[in-house]
Amino acid sequence: MTDLNCQTETIGTHERPEYALRRRFCTLKENRSGEAWSNLLHAHWPGWRDWYLARGATTAASESESTRALRRYMPEMIGLIDRLSNNLPDDPVLREFLTFWCPPRYLVSCTQAVSSDHLGPFLMRNYDLDPELNEMTLLRSNWRGKTVMGMVEGLSGLSDGMNEDGLAVSLSFGGRIVSGRGFGIPLLIRYVLETCIDVQDAVEALRTIPCHMSYNVTLTDRHGAHATVFLSPDRPAMVRPTPWATNHQLGVEWPRHGRMSATLERAQCLTRLYSDGNPHENALRTVFLNPPFYSANFRVGYGTVFTALYRPSSRSVQLVWKDGQSHRWQMNKFETTSIEIEYTDAGSAVLSHQSQELSKSRMKT
Repeated sequence: MTDLNCQTETIGTHERPEYALRRRFCTLKENRSGEAWSNLLHAHWPGWRDWYLARGATTAASESESTRALRRYMPEMIGLIDRLSNNLPDDPVLREFLTFWCPPRYLVSCTQAVSSDHLGPFLMRNYDLDPELNEMTLLRSNWRGKTVMGMVEGLSGLSDGMNEDGLAVSLSFGGRIVSGRGFGIPLLIRYVLETCIDVQDAVEALRTIPCHMSYNVTLTDRHGAHATVFLSPDRPAMVRPTPWATNHQLGVEWPRHGRMSATLERAQCLTRLYSDGNPHENALRTVFLNPPFYSANFRVGYGTVFTALYRPSSRSVQLVWKDGQSHRWQMNKFETTSIEIEYTDAGSAVLSHQSQELSKSRMKT
């Protein structure tokens, strides 16, 4: 079993004046929800629980309401939520949290784009957040009979991922402060990958499920189809053929966040990049690992935690850090891994990498 003690170490300013944070990135795999997710839960639930309750979440009436909402909009997920919740049967807060119905507001500032080259279609994304707040876990699961591989967000949800059908999906914040009655986006990403087979299927699902905040969902599949869906709590979902998304929808509606995230600057760069056709992987990666796309502003909570590349044709994902190091996993040959990452004012860097399965084989010999 992979060590889930994803430790955080901040180097004191009296020893080293620049920002420095060390995190352990983990990859996990399991079929039906079991020991891997249970360990993930116990590692991260205390922090999520405090966050959830500190922002005014309740349990009694809202637990019943969230169950009704789940049954109405995503009935396929009820059995899974029940199984996950049974890890802590005496904690009613956990089940309510896992439904993601009307959660507290939160946002991430990300960039995502789909393209194609000689290896087929791909989806690339920068995930921007405070690295202290991310679960730092890539999970390959088969919880409902379909293999799903993605970056964990909110314990059972995902920020991005791909399923065995070759459907890849990613989220970015939509740049609007409004919130309403709906589900948190990590569960929607999980739902799409658990139940859909291609872009058309996913778009139809996203049109029918209310989202509690504004998010942009970019999708591609093994056939090369793509779409970006603008989700909002106060207006119908809008489907666009645009192969990328930053942090606004129809325009910048939250000026302060727009300036901070440089959403327009990133959009203008992508418009120019795609004007000559689909950029290949290396061209897009170069853009994503440099300003205004890449951010090392970790000390204020909005740095680029990782860059992910999903390849539907090979069912693979590659994670890249600022120092140029990268690691790749295939869905059908998934290796559990522990990687030590350091985040500084210069960006992210891999300090060490250890295959858990290689360690196990050495122990046996």
